[in-house]
Amino acid sequence: MSLKRIAELTGTSVSTVSRVLNSSEHRCNQKGLAERIWKTAEELQYIPNASARELRKGIVSKEAPFAVDVLQTRFDSMDKDIFFLEVFHCVIEELMRNGCILDQVLNLNDIVSLEQEGNTGSIPYRPQGSGLLDKQLNAAVIHRKKNTGLIVLGKCPAGLFGSLQKRYAYIVGIDRNPTDYEYDEVICNGAAAASMAVEYLIRLGHTSIAYIGDCNYESRYIGYYQALLNHKIPLRYNNVYQTSQTEQEGYRVMGEIIRDTVRPTAVFCANDCTAIGVLKALRQNKKRGYQPSVISIDNILESQKTTPMLTTIDIPKKEMVHLAVLLLLDRRAGSHTESIRIELPCRLLERESCTYNNG
Repeated sequence: MSLKRIAELTGTSVSTVSRVLNSSEHRCNQKGLAERIWKTAEELQYIPNASARELRKGIVSKEAPFAVDVLQTRFDSMDKDIFFLEVFHCVIEELMRNGCILDQVLNLNDIVSLEQEGNTGSIPYRPQGSGLLDKQLNAAVIHRKKNTGLIVLGKCPAGLFGSLQKRYAYIVGIDRNPTDYEYDEVICNGAAAASMAVEYLIRLGHTSIAYIGDCNYESRYIGYYQALLNHKIPLRYNNVYQTSQTEQEGYRVMGEIIRDTVRPTAVFCANDCTAIGVLKALRQNKKRGYQPSVISIDNILESQKTTPMLTTIDIPKKEMVHLAVLLLLDRRAGSHTESIRIELPCRLLERESCTYNNG
């Protein structure tokens, strides 16, 4: 299937399709276009890698190329989670470098499908306590997939892993939160990243520090709380804002903070997307004269384009993906059987959005 056909179906140019499929660094100006191109390429079974080029030249490998599915666990679209969208671009590049095929890009609604139980090669799966899945599914079937690995982006819901194991022989996760050694994983500890961010704000003289992000079994919230405890700073619950960690939620919450009579001098956001919304709200209300320090986690590309430029904790996405693919291939080769966790360090990127507290 040609790039021209993909371009026709997605309403863009052949050159844009080529850049999206062959470069993890390329970013489309049109929101959702890259995801649409990949979805169309998947539906047309387009294989943009060395294995496909060999097939076109008539070179037939003795072994079929290793296919890898990607499961995004947080949202139904990667456009809603820019950190994992950038991780996904790194996955594409790393798979191509290792001669593997990107097969399906899935979310939690895709991983299960309503079918009759008892189909050949299928394992019945009944979701238990999985929220949205419970509402939509009564009985679901997960198909076996041969010669296919799975990369899990984000936190895998409790109870789902057992069924994924029956579908995939090789699984690796990439996240900020570690599991209980359920599968191979590469992490950059969210609690350590959060603690580093809050410690930096404390060094700048801030003691009234708001948290905007998820609080449910979330390592970044734990890191925020622990850093305050380490410095004997009391946790003020009116400074904690539970959100789904999107730009829209960051904008909304900062609007609430701006209208308060007692406001924090600094804000720690659980991710850059939230912080970008926070900075947008502050810019639109700059006449009020309130400008708290803002820090977050991830170092997505857009964090370098904000005004002021966002201070953030860098998560080494490329290195995490590189090691995750190596673990996947190593397990497929039978070179290890125990679950392995690799933890990479994070680092502070001091930019313009944080200042000393002179109050």
